[in-house]
Amino acid sequence: MSRPYVLLSAAVSVDGYLDDAAPDRLLLSNAADFDRVDAVRADSDAILVGAQTLRRDDPRLLVRGAERRAARLAAGKPEHPLKVTVTASGALDPGLRFWQHGDRKLVYTTDIGARRLGASLPDSAEVVSLGETVDFAALLDDLGARGVRRLMVEGGGRVHTEFLAAGLADELHLAIAPILVGDPAAPRFLRPAAFPGGSGRRMTLADVTRVGDIALLRYLTTNGTPP
Repeated sequence: MSRPYVLLSAAVSVDGYLDDAAPDRLLLSNAADFDRVDAVRADSDAILVGAQTLRRDDPRLLVRGAERRAARLAAGKPEHPLKVTVTASGALDPGLRFWQHGDRKLVYTTDIGARRLGASLPDSAEVVSLGETVDFAALLDDLGARGVRRLMVEGGGRVHTEFLAAGLADELHLAIAPILVGDPAAPRFLRPAAFPGGSGRRMTLADVTRVGDIALLRYLTTNGTPP
């Protein structure tokens, strides 16, 4: 058994925000970048987002492109990747679009969260308790045992921080939009944390791509080999 290759994906403003503090989501990506993200999703075995992202953005987390879905089916894969979320509290609304689309969903939580969720979720969702706390290494071990070889993590900031601080991310795609937010109440890409190697550790810049008015930076954070 091996853990999945973990790819973090985020779109941020120039000053490092994932969104502003307004009720409606701030669209940082352009059409070409949304299509790029869809291609990365189609190449993944599973997509993970945190509970706060579900509450704020209510994403479906599906592969949008019909040709990409057909290619997955032709390769013997499910039409859409496995959808995964993480919640310590178990405070998730069963009416979210996350539950209503796609065939398979996994919820990683704590013992307390599992009791809170109970039988409130659809039959297509499986709740996995990781004990007293959410252990991201144990989460990856469980996904690896389920055959997940490539995991795409789409946020939010707390989840990205957890993966990077634990040294569990292999690759980072950072799409930088030409927007300034400047609101301390808005969510940032990363939170304060003790990252491996300290503040002087440098990641490997693997590629820089222009996607319309967005700069896409691709960093390698480990020596892991993509599947």
